[in-house]
This record gives sequence, structure tokens and C-alpha cells, in this order.
Amino acid sequence: MSKSLQDNRQWNGWGDKEKSLALTPDGATFITETLGSVKPLPVATLDEVLAKVPESRLDESELYTLDTEVRLRHARGQSLPDWLAMKSGEFNLFPDAVAFPRSSEDIRILMAEAKAKGWQLIPYGGGTSVVGHITPCVGDKPVLTVSMSKMNRLIDIDRIDQIATFGAGVKGPFLESQLQAQGFTLGHFPQSFELSTLGGWVVTRSSGQQSLGYGRIENLFAGGEIETFEGKVDIPTLPASSAGPDWRQLVLGSEGHLGILTEVKVRVSRLPEEEYFGVAFMPNWEQGIACAREAIQQGLPLSMLRVSNSVETRTQLYLSATQTQRHWLAKLLSLKGVSDDKCMLVYGITGDKQANKQSYKRLKAVISQFKGVNTGQRLGKKWAHKRFAFPYLRETLWQMGYAIDTLETATNWSNIAPLTQKIEQSLREGLAECDTADDSKSKVHVFSHLSHLYSDGASIYTTYLFPVSDSYDETYTRWQKLKSTTSMLIVESNGTISHQHGVGSDHAAYLIEEKGERVVNSLQSYFRSFDPEGQLNPGKLFKAIPTETIQKLTKPDQ
Repeated sequence: MSKSLQDNRQWNGWGDKEKSLALTPDGATFITETLGSVKPLPVATLDEVLAKVPESRLDESELYTLDTEVRLRHARGQSLPDWLAMKSGEFNLFPDAVAFPRSSEDIRILMAEAKAKGWQLIPYGGGTSVVGHITPCVGDKPVLTVSMSKMNRLIDIDRIDQIATFGAGVKGPFLESQLQAQGFTLGHFPQSFELSTLGGWVVTRSSGQQSLGYGRIENLFAGGEIETFEGKVDIPTLPASSAGPDWRQLVLGSEGHLGILTEVKVRVSRLPEEEYFGVAFMPNWEQGIACAREAIQQGLPLSMLRVSNSVETRTQLYLSATQTQRHWLAKLLSLKGVSDDKCMLVYGITGDKQANKQSYKRLKAVISQFKGVNTGQRLGKKWAHKRFAFPYLRETLWQMGYAIDTLETATNWSNIAPLTQKIEQSLREGLAECDTADDSKSKVHVFSHLSHLYSDGASIYTTYLFPVSDSYDETYTRWQKLKSTTSMLIVESNGTISHQHGVGSDHAAYLIEEKGERVVNSLQSYFRSFDPEGQLNPGKLFKAIPTETIQKLTKPDQ
């Protein structure tokens, strides 16, 4: 059974096992010169890990499979703790069984069994969570992971209302291919697009790369069906209502605590007549931020606009361009007053050709206003070609001995520059006090970009690389130090703990700091009305954390 259920996914990493993303020679040299040469950690084999999978606590049933490899492949997501667990072979946590329902009726049967017998239920979409959404909790109750992979078809498309209905387990490429065959698009393209699912996007409040044009998932989510312990709940597709709070807003971001989302209705758009991406370079980070803010507050009809700071720009150029290409680009830009502090601005223009011409003309004027240099579509096409490939770089860097992770937040425009500086400083200096004879092991390479823009602010997406330690435990400890201190800094500095990745277990400790204890308690009470015994994806979204623990996280000597 296991072999027929397996796809072409890596069992201990990201994505398709036939795909990879190699560094250029200059890119590899840049990384080693920045962080030093490191000895990679040993990687466990599949057979070694399979031998550690414990016996299931559930009996055989036609409702699910107890297959060892299937359970292993659904045990972890893609957070750095998950990554370290998979590479070391110390998974420690496994579901007792995995179900593959094909209909809402199948899910109703599973939920009835789970409720009666006290099982924990974990909905599983594409397994791409980077904040611990799908990892079982430690406990004495059996865990059933419910994979939505079989519920993935286009059920209906209403051309008059422009609402499409899908099974919640549909992955990004299959969703778009089914829509585009009908002349429509959803326009939701997160970096995880290749593997993540529509249901996962909804319950984690996802953002796509072109959210400026199409909106975040809460703008696209129209309604659907969710199976709860008390039966199915229909979510109507009303365009607007003042009849009390909108229940859709509680389904969005619910992370499995209400039930299992089975059908999702989304607002779709007609396929655009034209779409293209371009690249400009701004003189520095401050000018890049100002340019982006002006473009958005003018209301330029763009589908995407993102700005990389100078360190990210330099890193990207080393990782993707040859020395000759970098030389001629630097020469061209220097002639126009843009030099070493240059920041890359990537834009997307989508829609009617005539309207696009006007958008492009207006954007060029704003770029010029802030002394930027527009280079047109050539680099934009290169970016678009690799827009979903970046996660594969994680494996390449791991094999060289480096761990990579991200932090993302959103804040108001007035706070963008100071908060970015705080985040990067916290990460860059976060390992400086580690007790090690090898100073190179304390180096952290950090860079950021603005990925989603609003009239009143933007999201900050920060990537950090650091050398692995001599053991998996020590590598995890160092990651935990970087993650905890910087996460607390974010919520204490008027930033959200998550703009697009959700909460999961990694961010749960910071929700009280962001929303306040009274709000969190009220939300927990609400979810308990659907799940009184705490069986639905426990340990995610909410996590009781003592005040003294929160205070300790902010102290660098802890």
C-alpha cells in the first residue's frame, strides 16, 4: 500500500526528489567566504529511520493505513526543527495512522471515530508548513493524520459569479491548470505553490507573491464546507454582510481547530491579457522603501512589488549571475548613479495591454523620482522562471554544512527601516556569545526584502544562514536562540509574529504578546465549543506560556 501512495517527494527534505538548485561557482565561493568552510552533519538513511518508527496504537482498519513509511512521510513539515529531525533521523513523533479520504462522507466517518475514541486529528495538506503545523504532539492519545490529497478536483465553476469550488486538498499547479483551462486564474502564488494546497492556504491565512493584484487568501476565500465534530457547516458565499461578525474570518487562520475544511469556494479572475515582470535597482535601501511606499500609496495597479535590501541584492547576484554579468550590470548602474548599496526592486504588471502600458509608464516615473534605474524585463523573466525554486537551495546549502531559515512579519511604513535593522542585528549577533572555540561557527548571514505591500505598511521577509554545529542538538539550540530572541523582539516592536506562515507550534508562544491574554483566551474558548476535548490539531496556534518564560526569551544570556 505504501508504494502506491508515495509520490516523487523527498522523504527528508523539500520537494521533488528529481529537482535541485545548484549554486554557481561564484555563489559557492561567496557563501564559504561569508560563513567559513564547514563540515556537514551526517544524514540518516531511510532504512535507519524506518527501523525507529514505533508500533501504531491503532488497530487495522479500512479507514486508514498503518504503513510505516506512509506514517514517516506524514510526520514532519518543513520548519527548521522538522528539517533537523528528518536529517538526523530522530523524528521522535509519528502519527499512528494516515487516512486518505475521498469525500466529505469519509471525513465524517473518521471524525466520528476520532471523537468516540479520543484520537487526535491532524489535517495534512502539502506538508509545507515552516512553523510546525503538522507535527504530532507528545501525548498518550493515538494520532490520526488526515491527508487531503485525494480531495483535489475542481467541483464547480460559476462563470456568472466567478466563484470556483475545489476539494480542499488541491495543490497549486493542479488548481491553476484546472482554472486556466476554463479561462480563469486564482492568482495565488506562494513560494510553496508547487506543493501547498488550497485548504492549507485558507487555514493559515496565506499570501501569494502577487497579492498586490489578486489579494491575500482572505480576499479570495468566498466560502465552502467544513466538517466538525457536530457535523458539516456550510460557509455561504455572500459578497458582503453586516449580520454580525463574518464567520469566514474565524475559519481563516483556524489551523485545524474548528474541524477539517473539505470544500473551498474561491473568487477567481479572468485570465489577464498580458503579464510580465521587471527589475529596477534603487540607490539604497531607504530609497527603495520610499519608492515602494510611493508606488502603493499612489495606487499604481501592479500585481507585485518587492524590494530587496543591499545584502540580499548582493547575495542574489552572487548566487545567480556570473562574474562577467555582475561586472557589466555594476558598470551600467554606476553610470546612472547606482553603486555598491544598490537594492533590487522586482515588479509585476498584470492585466489589459493598454492599461499595462499606463501602469508601466507611471511606475517608471516613480522609480526615476527616487533615482532608481529600470532594467526592464530581462532580469524579471529570470526571476519568474525560478520564483518557486528557492526552497530547493536549502538542500544544496545543507550539503555544504549550512542551515537556512526565515522570519517574516508586517508593520507600518514608519517602522519598516528600524524594525528591519533590529531583526537583522538580532540575528547577525545572536550567536556571538555562544561558547565555542571556533568563532566561525557564530557567524550568521542575514538579508531581507519587502514582499507584500499595503497603503499603511509592508511585510518584512528575512532570511538567515548559519553554519551547522558539531551535533544536531547544538545546531537546534543555536536555531532556538536565534528564533526566540528575534521573535520576541518582533512582537515587542509593533510587528506581527506572522504575516503569511501562520502560527503552528513555533509561533504559538508569542500570540499572547501580540493579541493580548484576554483576546487569546476568548479565541480558545470559542474553539473549545467545537472541540471540547482538545482533539483537533492540539499544540498549534495556542500555547500556554508563563510570563517569566516570555521574559527570559528576551534576555541574550539565557
